Amino acid sequence: MSNRKYFGTDGIRGLVGQYPITPEFVMKLGYAAGKVLAGQGTKKVLIGKDTRISGYMLESALEAGFSAAGIDVGLLGPMPTPGIAYLTKTFRAEAGIVISASHNPFYDNGIKFFSNSGEKLPDAVELAIEAELDNPMGCVESAKLGKASRVNDAAGRYIEFCKSNFPSKMSLKNLTIVVDCAHGATYHIAPNVFRELGATVIEIGTGPNGTNINKDCGATSMTAISEAVVEHNADLGIALDGDGDRIMMVDHTGYVIDGDEIIYIIACNDLKSGRKEGGVVGTLMSNMGLELALKELDIEFARSNVGDRHVMELLKEKGWQLGAENSGHVINLNHTSTGDGIIAALNVLTAVTKQEKSLFELRQGLTMLPQLLVNVRFAGENNPLNDADVLAAVDEVNETLTGRGRVLLRKSGTEPLIRVMVEGPDLDEVTLLANKIADLVKLVK
Repeated sequence: MSNRKYFGTDGIRGLVGQYPITPEFVMKLGYAAGKVLAGQGTKKVLIGKDTRISGYMLESALEAGFSAAGIDVGLLGPMPTPGIAYLTKTFRAEAGIVISASHNPFYDNGIKFFSNSGEKLPDAVELAIEAELDNPMGCVESAKLGKASRVNDAAGRYIEFCKSNFPSKMSLKNLTIVVDCAHGATYHIAPNVFRELGATVIEIGTGPNGTNINKDCGATSMTAISEAVVEHNADLGIALDGDGDRIMMVDHTGYVIDGDEIIYIIACNDLKSGRKEGGVVGTLMSNMGLELALKELDIEFARSNVGDRHVMELLKEKGWQLGAENSGHVINLNHTSTGDGIIAALNVLTAVTKQEKSLFELRQGLTMLPQLLVNVRFAGENNPLNDADVLAAVDEVNETLTGRGRVLLRKSGTEPLIRVMVEGPDLDEVTLLANKIADLVKLVK
């Protein structure tokens, strides 16, 4: 991605009001994307968003840009990222555009694209859009301007698609589920999916006001849902992030189940159902316990770079179906073309219902090794990943953990952060070693 000016690992993202997340740039982005997509013969795109207050502004800017390029726009309103991917395919649109900064706070926002196959836009198309952004913005003649229309049944279409991915002969009628929508794009969708499948649903995080998305709720802040599950004596909890492509879960004890454990449960259920289609893709951040547990089941495991885009690339390369990040991006290509929190939850609930086991019981085959992630913000000119003292400390810790654990340092793709991860059998030791490296990272200027 180093040759990109605008597109990062997950589209274009930043602080609202600061370049490039400004009305002027986003309008030009719509125009540039419209010119490239029109060159491929299309005349229609879909635009959806999460619940950030800035979504109104950016939606209007994108709409204006596409219209100026002669592209018709279908406006989906608040819609989960995977829902936009699905609808892009069903409407035969050339692209689906998502206005969201996913799990970030409300004051951030971003733009990402899906192709007509419901997958992330190919690199070649993103590069073509970037090249077009360097040209002056123009406008087609009046008779050729694009039109915009509201897609009124978008939510209902996606709800039915989600329900179709749960076995028709099964029901959730015996389950009480807490659903946390992070005040985000799934607030009007996820509770209805599980309720219409028969579950008793307790909603939290379903009152978006434009500024409370991801605030102390959702997949990135699990305290509220853990407490709610225990308080209501629920069977389990499902926590989604602001745009619905991440999921974390909670068993009846309040224990948090991350993406590693979710993909383990899905893989095990597939195996028990007689469906073994290749291995499982994790990332450099996936817990070593997942790798060991899958090995015991004779299921192959491979690690990609961090990011659902890289997980998808490795899945395609290997011809496998299941992949996940421990942060909650879960991909099951048997059901969807991208990571989908609701679909992943339904895959787990299929295992719960079919095996007649609780979430607590289903996760018992996987022993997670203690893993600590320390995020260190940096603002200096030098890259901490190239610092001699930091590298020496990493070598020393790796030697200490030989055969028992591992160390990983990586730079965030969206924020000025170095992520220090240490994994090993003893939490106290892991904490000591992670902080030792993090303290050295902080000294780099």
